[in-house]
Amino acid sequence: MTSGEIAEMSDQTVIVIGAGVGGLTAALRLAAAGRRVVVLERAGRPGGKMRRVRIGAKEIDAGPTVFTMRWVFDRLFDSIGETLDAHLALQPAGVLARHAWQDGGRLDLFADIDRSADAIADFAGSADARGYRQFCSESAAIFGMLKDSFLCKPAPVLGGLVRDFGFGGLTAMRQMQPFNTMWRGIAKHSRDPRLRQLFGRYATYCGSSPYQAPATLMLVAHVEQDGVWYVDGGMYAVAAALAGLVEARGGRVRCNAAVSRILLERGRVSGVVLEGGERLDADAVVMNGDSAALAAGLLGEELRGAVPAVASRARSLSAMTWLLDARVQGFPLVRHSVFFSRAYEREFRDIFERRRLPGEPTVYVCAQDRLDGTEPLPDGPERLLLIVNAPATGDGGQFPNEEIEACESQTFSVLQRCGLQLERTPQRGELVTPQDFHCLFPGTGGALYGRASHGWRGPLQRPGCRTAIPGLYLAGGSVHPGPGVPMAALSGLMAAESLVADRASTRRSSRGAMFGGMSTR
Repeated sequence: MTSGEIAEMSDQTVIVIGAGVGGLTAALRLAAAGRRVVVLERAGRPGGKMRRVRIGAKEIDAGPTVFTMRWVFDRLFDSIGETLDAHLALQPAGVLARHAWQDGGRLDLFADIDRSADAIADFAGSADARGYRQFCSESAAIFGMLKDSFLCKPAPVLGGLVRDFGFGGLTAMRQMQPFNTMWRGIAKHSRDPRLRQLFGRYATYCGSSPYQAPATLMLVAHVEQDGVWYVDGGMYAVAAALAGLVEARGGRVRCNAAVSRILLERGRVSGVVLEGGERLDADAVVMNGDSAALAAGLLGEELRGAVPAVASRARSLSAMTWLLDARVQGFPLVRHSVFFSRAYEREFRDIFERRRLPGEPTVYVCAQDRLDGTEPLPDGPERLLLIVNAPATGDGGQFPNEEIEACESQTFSVLQRCGLQLERTPQRGELVTPQDFHCLFPGTGGALYGRASHGWRGPLQRPGCRTAIPGLYLAGGSVHPGPGVPMAALSGLMAAESLVADRASTRRSSRGAMFGGMSTR
């Protein structure tokens, strides 16, 4: 985009609802392109799901814990004349995660595939080590096929995917295994049931069950294998950096500013009304809250049809999380550690079919004061985030106390049977339930990833960045291309670019106004 084009369209005012990663990314691109941008955030500080919570004297990251797909942020910062390294200090992780089973088995996955294969050979035998290499190759191939044609493309459709793959389109579709479940896709690579658990867990990164998600989601394994970074200052530093840049480029980030309604005039977006009654006019709105809030009519009855509603049983996972400042004994935690249930299939049946907390959960622990385990151990209590998958039933009320207490007892029993003891006190801990997440993110029932990616059509059913309402655009983890920090950023980029392209088409019948584009070549 030339400076003349920016000047011509700089009279456009855009309101972004929600200061999550998707909203901040959209706001930054639009502000850098000369738009008047106001970001409205109902919480007391930006970040959205990338929250930070004070426990005692410490602040703990309470949302996303993994920084991947660095190339998305490199391109974002490059597009505005900045560098990522100038605003965030990143350190590549050597250990992707440490995994533990209650029979005493432990396995580390490393950033180096050869090192991981050697560890798997020692853990499960040479056949499974070979299967792991095949799994890595297959997940990389799926990611390569979908990076340009799906992840970076607004609102892709099945027919378009086949056309993009050209002469070998149908062959490519078979290679992506959309009609196979992730669990069956993994089984052909892993004889050891513990490894099937480990690799099946990648489906939960999209809020889904490995027994119902398509094998296409094996691409998530490649995303992690392609690089995980530790962020100096924690994951919240990402949101803080983006918010700071939005304001440095002339945008405004207003916190404690909850939107009650999106206004329409003659069928087009005209602004918003805040909960206190204040009206703000706008030429366009980027909705970065969960799209379920629109379908529920929470931002205006006339907006219910802007996106399809998601049935409660089609929702993604919610979670039970414990934020702790606790002393650790017995288990050598690294930044990311996973402690597996002995009844993995039953865990997902409990959640998605019986709609109850799992009888025996798999527990993820993010030890936020540790890295790869080679650094000196923390002296004293540590900041810990514990996550257990749960059903997104938060709009139906709180679970009975006895069910919550049973889940908590089982959670810490799983850890103890794997060798981890935590010395904790009520004063240095906080439990967050699906009902709490529903209150934080209205309309969701506590679902943290939008719609579950179940069945071959699952990944294609998320709304795109455009809606049927002129001037209303979508961003965030509930829309295409999906949940997770880099995916939300991609959604924000596509929302910003679509907004600019539509505005240019309306004003000049020109197709030349997209700035930067989403090409990944």
